[in-house]
Amino acid sequence: MSSVAVGSAAPVSSAQQQTALWASTFAFTVCFAVWTIFSIIGLQIKQQLGLNDTQFGLLVATPILTGSLIRLALGIWTDQIGGRIVFTAVMLAASAATWLLTRMNTYEGYLFAALLVGIAGGSFAVGIAYVSKWFPKEKQGTALGIFGAGNVGAAVTKLGAPLIMVAYGWHTVAQIWAAALAITAVVFFLLTKDDPQHAARRASGARPEPFLKQLEPLKNIQVWRFSLYYFFVFGAFVALALWLPRYLVGAYGLDVATAGMIGAMYSIPASLFRIVGGWLSDRVGARRVMYWTFGMSVLCTFLLSYPSTTYIVQGIEGPIEFTLAMGVVPFTVLVFVLGFFMSLGKAAVYKHIPVYYPHHVGSVGGVVGMIGGLGGFLLPIAFGALNDLTGVWTSCFMLLFVLVATALTWMHFAIRRMERAHFPQITTETDLPEIIAAGGEAR
Repeated sequence: MSSVAVGSAAPVSSAQQQTALWASTFAFTVCFAVWTIFSIIGLQIKQQLGLNDTQFGLLVATPILTGSLIRLALGIWTDQIGGRIVFTAVMLAASAATWLLTRMNTYEGYLFAALLVGIAGGSFAVGIAYVSKWFPKEKQGTALGIFGAGNVGAAVTKLGAPLIMVAYGWHTVAQIWAAALAITAVVFFLLTKDDPQHAARRASGARPEPFLKQLEPLKNIQVWRFSLYYFFVFGAFVALALWLPRYLVGAYGLDVATAGMIGAMYSIPASLFRIVGGWLSDRVGARRVMYWTFGMSVLCTFLLSYPSTTYIVQGIEGPIEFTLAMGVVPFTVLVFVLGFFMSLGKAAVYKHIPVYYPHHVGSVGGVVGMIGGLGGFLLPIAFGALNDLTGVWTSCFMLLFVLVATALTWMHFAIRRMERAHFPQITTETDLPEIIAAGGEAR
């Protein structure tokens, strides 16, 4: 059996690495399915309580708030006491909260239960810190990309929950999801072991780094720039995963099952192709992948932003009327493309963290995940508010266009500043620099 050394910890076998990776990925998939459960059951609750779009947006986004805010603490606790214990505790707590949801019958009660259900979303910070410790730096991009593919849990909810909800009601959906999460917690704990760094520290009797010491890297503006990237690639992904069923029902008049299926066509590539993003980040560099992500996202959100519009042209023989509108098929294709490139970006962002901050993956990964998760909380509320204020369905994509254009601009100018700092001659050699670098001279 082959073994590899990871950091300063004792060597671990390939079988141990794979068990930790795939058990964590499966657990995160179930957690994500629970975390996004309101994208489906929220539609029936909305009808039941007569909620407006703003209230609906707040309901589906509330679990995202909890799952975001606790990520920093959970990431640090993972570094301190080990991901195996923290991951298991998170799943058991979220399972109990999901079951509690079925005991509520008021809007305020649902909001309270939704806050507790959101604990499931904190599993991401735990898994990132836990999985990264099992792999050497040159393989972390691929490993974290595989783990992050657990986002496909959103598609599991979109495909399975509508069928159960139509047949048995949303209470049954919540009960099944809660039971699945509890079972997963037990299986995960039995299959996995403490990560090698935590095991080595416990064997030596060394004390974990203090909580406040873990927060020191957060002083770097670079961490917050990574957070903005993740606010879009992950926060907007979660927001759209929650919002698309509502968008498709309202904008195109589809039924819940069809809307959930099309929503899954966005969620699946935005999850599974994260593996490709991790592999590409290891091969060609995370920076290049981020340029691909933001460039294509700007294009997709611009096209999706254009509202259905009727034009009247005064022709020679009288008015000529025509309409520009996007049908369901081109909309689905564009959303699929957007999801694909967002998935690449999610992996690329987290490729940076163990490379730049190898001893603070929990805290830095936690805060980046927290800000990204807050995007998943704030954006659905903003989508609902924009609908109520403007009455334009595509206003949600207008907001995303502004967000990704801002992220692309900041990233580009930050990279240019770093290049000038490392290569001062760039500021003077502005004409055909590739010829100058080769020793030639323009003539």
